[in-house]
Amino acid sequence: MTDTTRRALILGTGAAGVAAALAACGGGGSDGAAGGDAGESVNVNASDIPVGGGRVIRDKRIVVTQPTQGEFKAFSAVCTHQGCLVGSVDKGAIICHCHNTLFDIADGSVKEGPAKSPLPARNVTVQGDTVVVG
Repeated sequence: MTDTTRRALILGTGAAGVAAALAACGGGGSDGAAGGDAGESVNVNASDIPVGGGRVIRDKRIVVTQPTQGEFKAFSAVCTHQGCLVGSVDKGAIICHCHNTLFDIADGSVKEGPAKSPLPARNVTVQGDTVVVG
């Protein structure tokens, strides 16, 4: 193998490794990343969503909130800062623990950054005691 061929092989392998590492990092640093599986509907018991709080459904990548009694909202659980999943809902805020972004439970807007874009809203309907997010 010539020096030129070896060098090309090494450079090509290194570039592929860097690309794989960047892909594994998630959102790629793009503020405004969308998330959630918008085509899939999810049913949640209304009694599981506290008033003034919410619940993160990690496997479905959504967060469901109840800002006031009987008012349900849902958002993508993917943080718009760098694509982490939000971790919890507490004291009127959806919290992304990766970089401490706080989102408002009523409209998904950023209460405290570094994220600059709100969480994308999801459609919500209430059918009896079930909150349907779709």
